[in-house]
Amino acid sequence: MSPARLESILNYADGRLTPPASGRFLDNFAPARGALYGRVPDSDERDMERAVAAASRAFPSWSAKSATERASWLRKIGDAIESRAAELARAESQDTGKPLSLASVADIPRSALNFRFFADAITQFSSECHSTDQNALNYTLRQPLGVVACISPWNLPLYLLTWKIAPALAMGNCVVAKPSELTPLSAHRLSLICRELGLPAGVLNIVHGTGRKAGAALVAHPKVAAVSFTGSTKTGADIAKAAAPAFKKLSLEMGGKNPNIVFSDCDFEEAVEGSLKAAFLNQGQICLCGSRIFVEKALYPRFKRALVERAKALKVGDPEDPDTDQGALVSETHLEKIESYVRLARQAGGRVLCGGRRAAVNGRCRGGWFYEPTLIEGLGPEHQINQDEIFGPVATLIPFRDEAELVDWANRTRYGLAAVLWTKDIGRAHRIAAKLQSGIIWINCWMLRDLRTPFGGMKESGLGREGGLEALRFFSETKNVCVKL
Repeated sequence: MSPARLESILNYADGRLTPPASGRFLDNFAPARGALYGRVPDSDERDMERAVAAASRAFPSWSAKSATERASWLRKIGDAIESRAAELARAESQDTGKPLSLASVADIPRSALNFRFFADAITQFSSECHSTDQNALNYTLRQPLGVVACISPWNLPLYLLTWKIAPALAMGNCVVAKPSELTPLSAHRLSLICRELGLPAGVLNIVHGTGRKAGAALVAHPKVAAVSFTGSTKTGADIAKAAAPAFKKLSLEMGGKNPNIVFSDCDFEEAVEGSLKAAFLNQGQICLCGSRIFVEKALYPRFKRALVERAKALKVGDPEDPDTDQGALVSETHLEKIESYVRLARQAGGRVLCGGRRAAVNGRCRGGWFYEPTLIEGLGPEHQINQDEIFGPVATLIPFRDEAELVDWANRTRYGLAAVLWTKDIGRAHRIAAKLQSGIIWINCWMLRDLRTPFGGMKESGLGREGGLEALRFFSETKNVCVKL
């Protein structure tokens, strides 16, 4: 794509599309081609000041609308996303390198559902009332906070951005959102949708740029009452340090190094297919991926053979090819990170069972950033490759003897986001689920989601919970009113 045809993404603030105050833009690359295709605003504190001011002006009117009125706007946005599903899926695939088929069946439908779900949820949101033995009633009011910040990552760009925006707007807040500068295209398309629908100016503002400049300015702004962030643990820690002295509400959904646990009595086919998906969906670039695969010793040889065979059969290729299972990694820098961890595993004596190298893709994608699905064995639970979040198509296999050893090893990380457990013994399933230090535990399934349930992690995986009523509570201030009768 020639410089004249580069797609220029703009900020969306106060109902208008504007370039950054600095006039500077960042390069945006298509991962599947390794080629420059667009420009992203390199926004700074001036752009954030403009967006926060617009949100502050819009807040009194937006928060005064009834839940039914706000729900109506959310449904309009959800419907518009659905009506443009093909366009949005193509944008998401181009921007992230993920298969178009995945964006079409997962990312974009879920984005529309996020708006519809919270449109329904806000009309059902109830208060508590307690009658006391002192002849009084105590009831609870939940009121919007004001201006809130929503900061989303690059792996599921529109999916996770809308997961934050929808409950914030539903509750009556006005939003300043900062998407990842690596994958800004679908957020820009959302800006266009909101403008065309006539969403009141300032209710939603989307400002692009780096975390170091744009994100930091947003978190530090004195008029931002709450920050909802999804991304790396390191960035989450930086946000917490900046937000805590100002007593801002924080929701941090961060990294994971999730155990995928397979017992000998599992449904073998379900466990193999589920483990394959949990390791490699979206090129392993999901915080919920099961990248540490623990297999009971009696089943280990058979399970390893089957999983390696199926991992080798995954097709790495052009995201636009409907037969592609694995697309490109998000950036060349991220690809090099994946390579460095595999080198580290080899140097420590780890055995690469499949993959372990860049994937060659011909045609238009010959310059893209592809890596083969990789399985590694022979490294203990304490090794760095079993401790760090690699966030790519790399998983390890570890045999275990018994429940006690398994639970110890599974919990032996600084993360605690999710876990997967495959067994037909329901008593064992409940017993181990109670012992695992994870905020989300799937038994005989993976990524089976109910949007009403709380979502989040323990330890360095997060702070607070998203989803359902938890999200509405986060984006509100709780007030108790006591009435003497």
